[in-house]
Amino acid sequence: NNSQTPLSGGFGGKNKISEGEASVAFSKSDRTLEIWDSAEADFLGVDSVEALVDFEKNHLGKKSKLAEISKNLKNLDSADEKKRIGGEVAAFRRFFEPKVAAKMAEMREVALDKKLQREWIDPTKNLPRKKGAIHPISQVQREVERIFSGMGFEVADGPEIESEWRNFDALNIPGTHPARDMQDTFWIRSGRGSSDENFVFRTHTSPVQIRRMCARGAPVRAIVPGRCFRNEDVDSTHDAQFYQFEGLLIDREINLSHLRGVFETFFAEFFGKPVEVRIRPGYFPFVEPGLEVDIWFEPPGKSGKWLELAGAGMTHPNVLKNCGIDPSKFQGFAFGFGLTRLAMMKFGIDDIRLLSSIRGEFLGQF
Repeated sequence: NNSQTPLSGGFGGKNKISEGEASVAFSKSDRTLEIWDSAEADFLGVDSVEALVDFEKNHLGKKSKLAEISKNLKNLDSADEKKRIGGEVAAFRRFFEPKVAAKMAEMREVALDKKLQREWIDPTKNLPRKKGAIHPISQVQREVERIFSGMGFEVADGPEIESEWRNFDALNIPGTHPARDMQDTFWIRSGRGSSDENFVFRTHTSPVQIRRMCARGAPVRAIVPGRCFRNEDVDSTHDAQFYQFEGLLIDREINLSHLRGVFETFFAEFFGKPVEVRIRPGYFPFVEPGLEVDIWFEPPGKSGKWLELAGAGMTHPNVLKNCGIDPSKFQGFAFGFGLTRLAMMKFGIDDIRLLSSIRGEFLGQF
């Protein structure tokens, strides 16, 4: 009842055994012929990972008929029969185990592809788009730049780390001047012999005015918005970094009436209505005379009051000389506002720290 059958028998298509696999003929005895034929038929019918697992369990597992034959080898009568049947069992495993492994890998890959296609989602699909907003300080800065550009001022910019000379000395504030105490400073490097060799985080945007005058001379008509730094105790009205803008106009025959006209034009445009302006004496080392500028401010639902908003004055002759400008031929004025304070006034913000926060619920209002 023995049959000589090559290992390629019965399989077609993807399951067909190659010529290399069929190079050795195998004699199937009555003991293995039945399980071989059953395994061939079952393997051709495998169409899922679960079915393949069942195939492996039924034909190669510990409780399969093949395992039972292996266990009973010791009960066979002759050594030749043990060797022959053992070889048949080993050949069965050598044939089907790699087939099962290859088909398992193929089926799992196909199953994974189907699962990914079924479960794939587009995380951006059907979700409401969140639009960004311009920061309130940036909004105010753009508005300030628009208004002053309409009056013929250019917008200048400069570095946030400046030399001691541009930040203090050129502005008529030498190292021994008491006005230094008014600006608690973050020093990058200090104590060198020359103020050109010492550097600070700028305490105001005035150094850009110095750069502008030294580079181009007079006439000058410019505003300088930007970030400044001072060693402040942080609270609801003070921060270690803040935004301001300064203005400078240097030309022939300039006087305080021009300064007042600039203020009245700016405030009326910025607040959308005429604003009463009050100018009173004040001290700043880089202007002479120095002025404090107040406006009559009426917050919504509150009574009006005079509000100090800017420092200003006619540019000090020493500042002009330091920049190579002849004060006998050119005069002018300078002024400075807090951009941060203007933003707080415009939008009704009562804590300056909110403007440097990343709180979405706050910034989303603008």
